Amino acid sequence: MPCTATIPNLTAREQAHHLYEAIPPGLFRVTDENERIAWRVSPEPFALSSEQAREVERLGTELLAFYRALNNLYNRSVRGTAPAFVAEYLDCGKPQQIVKLARQNRFKQEVPGVIRPDLILTDDGFVATELDSIPGGMGFVGAMTHAYCSLGIESFGGDDGIPKGFAAMLAHATGVERPTVGIVVSDESADYRNEMDWLAAELRRLDLADAWLRKPQELTFTEDGLFIRHDDGRESRLDAIYRNFELFDLFNVPKQELMLYAARHNRVKMTPPPKASLEEKLAFALLHHHALAPFWRSELGAQTFDGLVRLFPKTWVIDPRRMPPQAVIEELYASGSPVSDFRQLGSLPKSERTYVIKPSGFSALAWGSRGVKVGDDLTREGWQGAIDAALESFERNPWVLQRFHKGKRVRQRYLDRERDEIREYDGRVRLCPYYFVTGEESVALGGVLATIAPADKRLIHGMTDAVMTSSVLRDSG
Repeated sequence: MPCTATIPNLTAREQAHHLYEAIPPGLFRVTDENERIAWRVSPEPFALSSEQAREVERLGTELLAFYRALNNLYNRSVRGTAPAFVAEYLDCGKPQQIVKLARQNRFKQEVPGVIRPDLILTDDGFVATELDSIPGGMGFVGAMTHAYCSLGIESFGGDDGIPKGFAAMLAHATGVERPTVGIVVSDESADYRNEMDWLAAELRRLDLADAWLRKPQELTFTEDGLFIRHDDGRESRLDAIYRNFELFDLFNVPKQELMLYAARHNRVKMTPPPKASLEEKLAFALLHHHALAPFWRSELGAQTFDGLVRLFPKTWVIDPRRMPPQAVIEELYASGSPVSDFRQLGSLPKSERTYVIKPSGFSALAWGSRGVKVGDDLTREGWQGAIDAALESFERNPWVLQRFHKGKRVRQRYLDRERDEIREYDGRVRLCPYYFVTGEESVALGGVLATIAPADKRLIHGMTDAVMTSSVLRDSG
């Protein structure tokens, strides 16, 4: 639905004030009780060129194809019809119960219903630093597009793009036009509870789904399925659970056995499926692996494969196992010489440490920039220590080495609330498009969250001195 201005003729400062007041407070935790929003507010969405917008809109179907191909590759590796190292890497460090979940017939062909890449805007285009299938920010960007829309300002996905996309994903997953859904947020993921409650309320307001936020312990199980109880005492049988908790926390989640039992026996749909093999950053290393190139080209097609190779930065699994004397790690060099042991990277000068080291996935350090080590930000001892720690951790939690790509500098406006004026700063941008799987090969773009961090920050995330806003196609005029 197109936006119609209800508060016309405002200055940029007045627009920013309106947005600050219009975005519901408490969608994310704030450290200052006097603040409604933890980040800087921009008077307008972040603008993309038509070429950038086309790439963002096209990318969703390509990432869905990647997830399906990755799932197929893992299943084939388990069966022995693809290289064994694929399943070995994707299962590394996980308890057997978690591995068995991913391999169960009930979940074998399923992929996540929400896909959110982290895209860094560089001078040469976009670079995807990771994929997230349980992303935060949906409620925040949804509420933000509402607020901009009240000013007559469009954002990608439209006024209700996030709830409509989420609902279409659930309808596809369940086969029910207006499903009853429990958005289950664990205590470990409590920071996302308010924004997911906002999303559930929007789904009900728009009559798209009978959706409710619940803690895991608030679910009721019978042989007929899973139920939620309402304040008036009535119960609703769930068609779907949206799993807003990480699998590394699974054994700490109350009633997780009952949720999984109901999902395994087709009494409720669980999305994203409980498949840790699809939540590993080392999947980027698999895409770049020379021995798997024929598989990827066959599954994805040459054009999509070549595009994703450019989009995903070169990535290596930090594997401590000894190689034959004549072997080297593909395309990895230290001061111009091929590398055969990751420890050789420890002697690199800062100018050559254009890498990040990060946990691959099944770890409390694997989200929100936790655990990320930027090579040229560290002392030599710190850099060598990060490599050694990653090598030592391999069998428990694999880490990856990834080529670091610096973001393009942009000028960004924001409301300085202390001075009560619009100011600008040099920043770098991370875009987070939210794609919702609505068919076997189709996705809907619900919205695009832009985070613009000051240019002197190496990692771009939701810090207090960053702007967080929705995104829009730049007016060609």
